[in-house]
Amino acid sequence: MRHVSERPYTVLSCSMSIDGYLSGPTEERLLLSSPADFDRVDAVRAACDAILVGATTVRRDNPRLLVRAPERRAARVARGRTPSPIKVTVTGAARLDPTAAFFTVGDVEKLVYCSSAALEDAIARLGSVATVIDGGEPVDLERLTKDLATRGVRRLMVEGGGTVHTQFLTAGLADELHLVVAPFFVGDSRARRFVGDGRFPWNAERRAELVDVCQLGDVVLLRYALSDRFASGEGPGTGLEVPR
Repeated sequence: MRHVSERPYTVLSCSMSIDGYLSGPTEERLLLSSPADFDRVDAVRAACDAILVGATTVRRDNPRLLVRAPERRAARVARGRTPSPIKVTVTGAARLDPTAAFFTVGDVEKLVYCSSAALEDAIARLGSVATVIDGGEPVDLERLTKDLATRGVRRLMVEGGGTVHTQFLTAGLADELHLVVAPFFVGDSRARRFVGDGRFPWNAERRAELVDVCQLGDVVLLRYALSDRFASGEGPGTGLEVPR
């Protein structure tokens, strides 16, 4: 695992079914959270400097990625920050729609890290709505996180999807995991899973540390510390506590 101060403290946030799926087998959005958990996610967003999702999430879910509560937006502005965090996405081929909500909603900076091979196309397609950055070939997440740090991002929230979660976890670039489990099964292997195959730092011989369990409506939040940065105080006590 990499414990480097040059990268942001990184929180992975995910909601899944009991059998580990992020979605159903169709394009219809599957609600895996509860109102209380949506509010918790909003509070964590408000405490971060940037929110990252993969290109598939941008295409499939069309997320806005904004802080919703007016009082949280106002508190950020009072501290000299934008109402919502910077939006970040990662793409290999730059097949993104410049009219997607990721780009058009919210007066915040948008960053697109793309593969070197797709850089020219990405700039032509997205350069008017976002800052396009060469992420390497293929995109190197360690390089990406260090670049975010140079842009003033101290706390990064990663909201998916499964490929991005897998890459952050297997690269040892996650400090904390917020995993919400919804009380039902999907039961269809065509749906997307929380993570794919990979060599994870946490396994049967090295268990992740569970630091909190919290019921939020009919879902349960499992909070894991994934690096020694949590214990050092970079996680607790800095606005990332789970609201009760």
